[in-house]
Amino acid sequence: MSSVRVAVVTGGNKGIGLAIVSALCKQFQGDVYLTARNPQLGEEAVQALKKEGLSPLFHQLDINDLKSIQCLRDFVKEKYGGLDVLINNAGIAFKAADTTPFATQAEVTLKTNFFATRDICHELLPLIKPNGRVVNVSSMMSSMSLAKCSPELQGKFRSDTITEEELVKLMEKFVEDAKKGIHKDQGWSDSAYGTSKIGVTVLSRIQARQLKETRKGEGIALNACCPGWVRTDMAGPNAPKSPEEGAETPTYLALLPPDSSSPYGELVSEKKIVPW
Repeated sequence: MSSVRVAVVTGGNKGIGLAIVSALCKQFQGDVYLTARNPQLGEEAVQALKKEGLSPLFHQLDINDLKSIQCLRDFVKEKYGGLDVLINNAGIAFKAADTTPFATQAEVTLKTNFFATRDICHELLPLIKPNGRVVNVSSMMSSMSLAKCSPELQGKFRSDTITEEELVKLMEKFVEDAKKGIHKDQGWSDSAYGTSKIGVTVLSRIQARQLKETRKGEGIALNACCPGWVRTDMAGPNAPKSPEEGAETPTYLALLPPDSSSPYGELVSEKKIVPW
């Protein structure tokens, strides 16, 4: 078993994920794994970074496939005995002009952005070593969509005692309400992406609370972050930020010094805590 430190970035073959891998290769003392669903695209991304003099490693990961997640889990456990940094970056978004029915957009978006991210956390959070760092890439769209929800839903999502089970039921209800065409009547915002990121932000708050209870004194920090509006395939060419600029806050959270107590369980944008 290696004593080398290890970081894993999901959805690392392009965009913000690739920029995070690049930044970690320069700043993190240890092995950095770029993961991607498609092995060919992942290996091509690794080779591109190697041409820049960096040395990332590759492991296949499809966050929508539990077996794929468990394969990565077993590999990390066997080779490294645990995990020092986990950045949950993989996600999807439908373009504004996409004509896919909203019910389908809701189901597909939440499946990847919320439920698959939750699956990753279930399998990999137990491997996080003392002083480990977990970063769930969310979005300011979570705050914006929350503001458009009914006061009742806002209260539930802002609750300091909401459980993971309650959150899952709410996310499932959004999908069901979208399928019935009643999501707006039920107090939801009209953004499937924004709602999925509400789920990620609230899940992060719950996870941080649980870590404080179950692994007190181990110095683990878990936060959600917004990378900003970044020029990627997902966000389009008109966004103001480069992928490198988008990677700054996730990388900052991944490299928080061992003795830092804040931010913790927060939504962070531009390296600052955003009130939830």
